[in-house]
Amino acid sequence: METASTTQPPVAGPLRRLMALFYDLLLLLGVSFGYGVLVLLVRKMAGDNTMEPLQGIAAMLEITGLVVSYCGYYCWCWLKKGQTLAMKSWRMELQMSSGARPSPKACYYRCLLAPLCIAAGGIGYWWCWFDGKGDALQDRLTGTRVVVLPKNSR
Repeated sequence: METASTTQPPVAGPLRRLMALFYDLLLLLGVSFGYGVLVLLVRKMAGDNTMEPLQGIAAMLEITGLVVSYCGYYCWCWLKKGQTLAMKSWRMELQMSSGARPSPKACYYRCLLAPLCIAAGGIGYWWCWFDGKGDALQDRLTGTRVVVLPKNSR
């Protein structure tokens, strides 16, 4: 028989997750700005005095660097505290299905899968309504879960 101390926190619903996602998108604007300044400095040091968009492989490397910086933000936050700033504001935490802190591998795969699940018509979030446990598709595929923390845990 389960006691109150062994019960798992409730899984975050899709609306709460989407609200945190919108908040995180605002934070990613800051990450994008910082990355843009870094790219500009590198281009200036390389002798490029124009603001023309990069072409070919250089453009692909620039976009790849931006994606890596986004993944770095999420992985760093999830590995450090299990939360991004938006998740903290909405009292959510990323955990492994066992309740442990997420592994680096799970964070990495989640960073790759979550954007794909969103880009596919938001199927990752729609999945919450059809999953028996309320997990999103990216949770299922990575063995993680996003839980709602009690109000007193702040």
